[in-house]
Amino acid sequence: MNNKFENIPVEADTKILMSSPMKWGELDIVYQKWTWEGIKVESIVFLNDDVKEMDDEALEADIRESSIVEEGSQMSIKRGDEFTFVNFNFVS
Repeated sequence: MNNKFENIPVEADTKILMSSPMKWGELDIVYQKWTWEGIKVESIVFLNDDVKEMDDEALEADIRESSIVEEGSQMSIKRGDEFTFVNFNFVS
């Protein structure tokens, strides 16, 4: 997986609780758990190039098929300059 995920941006008021490189099918990802203003969140971080062919709806559907997302969880997708963040399992 080399160093392609070493520059994942983190906002100043966000605390990363866990960050682990993994595979999502054939794709390299980073799975994270983090907190922001008392809210706990989980994220899957993709390289933009790996998911550029998928629109947000397709990406969300793919993630929701896994057992990692709690039923009824809200989900947000943020595409940045280098990474795509899929956030889910929000707990306040």
